Amino acid sequence: MAERELSAFVNAASKLDLQLSAGLNCGSTRASQEASLTIPGASAGLNAKTFRLTRLSAPLRALFLSPLFALSAARVLGQCAGKVSSPEVVADCAARQIPHQGTAILDPAHPYTLAELIDLAEQHNPSTRVVWERAKQKARELGSAKSAYYPTLDGLAVAGDERLINPFPEPLAPRGYVMVEVPEVRPEVTLKYLIFDFGKREAGVDSAKEEKFAAGADVVQVNQALAFLVASAYYQLVTAQERLEAARDTLRTAQTTQDAAENRLNNGLATLPDVLNARAQTSQAVFDEESADGDEKIARVKLTEAVGADPSPNVAIDSQNSAPLPDKLTMSIDALIDRAMANRPELMAQVLRMRSAEAQIRGARAEYKPQIALSGSVAQTSVWPTADYGQLGSASEPTWSVELGIHWRIFDGGARRSELLIAESEHRQAEDELTEIHDRTTREVWTAYIAFRTALRKHDAAVALLEAANTSYSASLEAYQSGVRNLVDVVTAENQLAQARLSSVSARSELFLEAVNLEFATGNLLRNQPPATGLQSPDGQQ
Repeated sequence: MAERELSAFVNAASKLDLQLSAGLNCGSTRASQEASLTIPGASAGLNAKTFRLTRLSAPLRALFLSPLFALSAARVLGQCAGKVSSPEVVADCAARQIPHQGTAILDPAHPYTLAELIDLAEQHNPSTRVVWERAKQKARELGSAKSAYYPTLDGLAVAGDERLINPFPEPLAPRGYVMVEVPEVRPEVTLKYLIFDFGKREAGVDSAKEEKFAAGADVVQVNQALAFLVASAYYQLVTAQERLEAARDTLRTAQTTQDAAENRLNNGLATLPDVLNARAQTSQAVFDEESADGDEKIARVKLTEAVGADPSPNVAIDSQNSAPLPDKLTMSIDALIDRAMANRPELMAQVLRMRSAEAQIRGARAEYKPQIALSGSVAQTSVWPTADYGQLGSASEPTWSVELGIHWRIFDGGARRSELLIAESEHRQAEDELTEIHDRTTREVWTAYIAFRTALRKHDAAVALLEAANTSYSASLEAYQSGVRNLVDVVTAENQLAQARLSSVSARSELFLEAVNLEFATGNLLRNQPPATGLQSPDGQQ
């Protein structure tokens, strides 16, 4: 993307409210409050950007799709329970709090809701602890940068003995010199204070501050990604359970067909090959049921791993089969892209890193300027000198020194220039990465938008297919029992019904997953903004 397009994008971003939410890690019981963070343009000539960061209340209202996740009245308690969720506050929280340690313990007898699973994942998944520790490190780096504004105070205690030759004229010393030995004890305190450095310390603090806030945005991003991972694993398990139930229905259907064929054989109205064909269909249904049962257990293992527990199939979920389906989009594609640009935490993190790179450039340029520093020391010096000729007196007196100096590096072999070029290159790299994230975000929103619309049409087709296949099988079985259709027609209808059941299960699960993916692509997970999709009411109305 050309620089003009990048400038247009960043200027457009300045008009959007970046209402970031760490949600999972930072649920809050306080009412919504606002904090502001001004982020200047990434390059010269760009207007200053102001992003509004919204603090969220504890109940995660309208989370993803409220009925979809059953989180409308749930509270997700994470690493910073009770804390608000702007990147600034997340970073401050990370500096003070210690993430949970150890794996999650799941109760096999308790049916977990998605809200509970996400809460457990936030507390126990290793990925959250990794990004948490990184945020703590960035917060400590800011403290280290700020310490440059303070003087350094050192204590020193010296005890020593020195023997030296002290030249003296021969009239005063017979040998023309005197051997002097000076034992000394000197406790000392030294002070060094950098008074002025033409903005080098300020640039270091600014860079560290933006890196700290960017780390907070990274925490938000990892939280959202983990929520999406758990939600995906959750709905994959729901799909596996529904596939298992569909396989059992297919087995019952096959047994019904087999019973009908055996009854007709007993009455002399069917042949043995018909019965053997029906038995083969039943055996195939048993095979499919066992496969579906294994897939369901594997899905349980994957879910426990995503949560942060020891991987095992010992987990039960509240699948909420009666939850209404998403059945429409409530926003246009342009509005979805605008929301993604405003909400995606990785975009804000990258803008913050661009600002950090700008501060590093200022710091590299300040290296060309002089530094004014004050230094001093105070000590209690005690000496007991002795000489091989004459008498010397001992002393124990306070001594001190003070110095105001200017340090200006004149030549360094190009080290400062190299550091400046590196800083400028890192700034250009950050700009290019922002462009890449912007384009990737747009692509992901378009993909999620198209996938959701496709899932809607596939679900409608699957419903019609299941209804038609069920009617076809019932009619074929009834006609076969009446002797007007053969078993091949019944088996064909039975296979079509089994396929329709699986298609219906897949379409329903895909619709839920694509709705979640659309919220994830627009950065709207774990936020109190309205979802991008509308839900069907229990009576089937929108």
